[in-house]
Amino acid sequence: MPNDMKLQGLAAFVAAVEEGSVSAAARRLGYAKSVVSERLVDLEQTLGTRLLQRTTRRMSLTLDGESFLPRARRILQEAAEAATELAERRSSLTGPLRISAPVSFGVLHLGPALYAFLAQHPGIDLSLELDDRFVDAAADGFDAVLRHGPVADSRLVAKRLATSRRVLVASPDYLERRGTPTSLDELGRHQGILYINRETDWRFARDGSWVVVHPRAGLRVNNGIVMRDAAIAGLGVTLLPTFFVRDALERGVLMQVDIGLEAEGAELFLAYTRDRTVSMKVAALIESLRQSFGEPPYWDL
Repeated sequence: MPNDMKLQGLAAFVAAVEEGSVSAAARRLGYAKSVVSERLVDLEQTLGTRLLQRTTRRMSLTLDGESFLPRARRILQEAAEAATELAERRSSLTGPLRISAPVSFGVLHLGPALYAFLAQHPGIDLSLELDDRFVDAAADGFDAVLRHGPVADSRLVAKRLATSRRVLVASPDYLERRGTPTSLDELGRHQGILYINRETDWRFARDGSWVVVHPRAGLRVNNGIVMRDAAIAGLGVTLLPTFFVRDALERGVLMQVDIGLEAEGAELFLAYTRDRTVSMKVAALIESLRQSFGEPPYWDL
């Protein structure tokens, strides 16, 4: 194998194959398309063969490319493992780490949890971007993304951080005016404060299956803090994770509504792309967040 073959070229080659285009590979690696193209050309010149057949419409592996692909993946994996071993020996982690998380959870819980992580690893240059849209970790160049709910993307490795229970809540004033629902039928007649990005958010376990309640929508919004505050203002009943409402319940500005059924819960995950060489930093972040949140998490009732 040529001594001047660079890992950046191998990473560009593997990413281009897995993503299906140079443009997509550039987004995944966080570089300009021209940089990735140059690295592919340099790799092919170093090896003395074409690895990819590129046209304006499609890209495919040559025979040499098919033969070289598993070796390239193995080299990258071994390099990542070697870097991890060195980091462990130094007992310090350095360099950039870019993560994304939902706005409300980031403000209420993730931000404070990161202070301890950064105090333990001062060499890490952390960028936290809060966004309620569905972030594509690979395409948008994030090292890791926090997800509330299942992670179906096969390009990602998802590590569980904590459980997340949902509870029905309303203000004492609202319940005094409208009455406290005690069954699914009664709940369906109440004014609901709904999460706009999820059509069937009000799901409850009954007799081994899920039942869905569709209350009359008094407000639809895509932010949990606004939903909580709308409930405190007496606008209706809402279903929220306990990490949003525990303090409000303890202060008495919200009351839990019990209809005798458990609402559908979720889990919090930190997910990262399979080819990221920063996995040691992500692993340290996962462990730090698990310790900060606890099991069961500190926000649970």
